[in-house]
Amino acid sequence: MADTQPHSWDPERYLSFADERGRPFVDLVSRIDAPAPATVVDLGCGPGNRTRLLAERWPRAQVTGLDSSPEMVEVARRDAARPDDHLALSFEVADLRAWRPVTLVDVLLSHATLQWVDGHLDLLPGLVASVAPGGWLAFQVPGNFAEPSHEIRRLLADEAPYAAHTRDLATPASHDPVVYLEALEALGCTVDAWETTYLHVLSTYADPDPVFTWVSGTGARPTLQALAAESAGLAARFEDELKARLRAAYPPSDRGRVLLPFRRVFVVAQVPKAAR
Repeated sequence: MADTQPHSWDPERYLSFADERGRPFVDLVSRIDAPAPATVVDLGCGPGNRTRLLAERWPRAQVTGLDSSPEMVEVARRDAARPDDHLALSFEVADLRAWRPVTLVDVLLSHATLQWVDGHLDLLPGLVASVAPGGWLAFQVPGNFAEPSHEIRRLLADEAPYAAHTRDLATPASHDPVVYLEALEALGCTVDAWETTYLHVLSTYADPDPVFTWVSGTGARPTLQALAAESAGLAARFEDELKARLRAAYPPSDRGRVLLPFRRVFVVAQVPKAAR
């Protein structure tokens, strides 16, 4: 897996669309048929708001959220793990590429994270091996990278004067459901894989550039951060042009709403019950 220029995450910007980003997580978790797991791990937990939902669903489980971003883990520890409740919920900084559990886990979940790992299909054997026999591996990745929300940012970043500063940045990518299904079946898992396109309705009344706000918290963040590190003026120029192009691609209706289609790919796999 190739290394790319590092970037950090902004938990508050990411949480701008917490409800919209959270719906695929709920849809994924609802398909995990684990009545009473003892250990649950959320790889790429972000600010921890969704990890807490896992602890609430399985209140007797030890639930651990892992993320490579110290900023995200700091917010998760502050906001999601509450000292006045009885949930066994904790958060740690860890890189999922190198992470392996001390003991096998019953549910291993990753939401909108694997797309940031170059060659993440190569991680699947290790992830499956981290799950207890009969346990569950579940993940969701965006499948919208050919949409204007990504293509516009990519094409603009390749133009002068931005291209000199945006080479070797982290670029998200994913596969079709059948690719994941076949890879996990080859590892002996029973697999359910599907895709859903959500139609997010965004308002321009509170935010005149809601699509920009959406992508600036995820796919566009490495580009924006790299340009800001070079020059505040350069970053502002890029943002202005990106906003203008996104407004043209996603024009608001006369009611001030913007429709953002968002395709996502889901996989729920049960690890063989027999010892591997």
